[in-house]
Amino acid sequence: MASLGLWVARRRHGVGPGRQPLGYARAQAPMLYGFAFVCVVETVGVGFLLAGLPVAHWIMLVLDVYTVLVVLGFQAAAVTRPHVLGPDGLRVRNGALLDVWIPLERIASVRYDLRFPKAETAGRQALERDGVLEVAVAAQTCVTVELTEPVTAVKLLGQRVAARSIRFHADEGRAAVAAVKAAKAAVEEQRALRGEEDKGLVTPV
Repeated sequence: MASLGLWVARRRHGVGPGRQPLGYARAQAPMLYGFAFVCVVETVGVGFLLAGLPVAHWIMLVLDVYTVLVVLGFQAAAVTRPHVLGPDGLRVRNGALLDVWIPLERIASVRYDLRFPKAETAGRQALERDGVLEVAVAAQTCVTVELTEPVTAVKLLGQRVAARSIRFHADEGRAAVAAVKAAKAAVEEQRALRGEEDKGLVTPV
């Protein structure tokens, strides 16, 4: 619900200077907006049916309005909490439901890999199984990150899961893969330069 305020203010959580947002909200927008429209229609219909019962009418009105806000809140959370790529790591999120930090030095490989989770897991926001964390949006993932060592993902209620491979969705999947590869290459280049300086092969100016 706090994301609604950020959405109205056109602000994004955790996206500071030097950090690149990688959005993923576009894939789920049609479904959530459609669901919100159905809820609004249901609110109007119930209002007419309960017009002669003021107490019941107001109770249902409050519940229906809250439901609409919750649905919009899910979309707002996705918009205002995108994945974030910085010079020190990649932050993979699913709204306010999941947050996992991946240091760039732990990324062994990253690739575009379009997948559609199995039917029994498609409705879940995040599933960890056999060291693989799937963060699906609209029942799909398109980026796979393989790690050299596990990272810990934190869910909404504080539950922690460890994963050595992470699959997530990005609206521009190929561009996201290219950006992560470029950031990783830059870190490796800086590390190599520091190593040469430590060996005295490069004289600081």
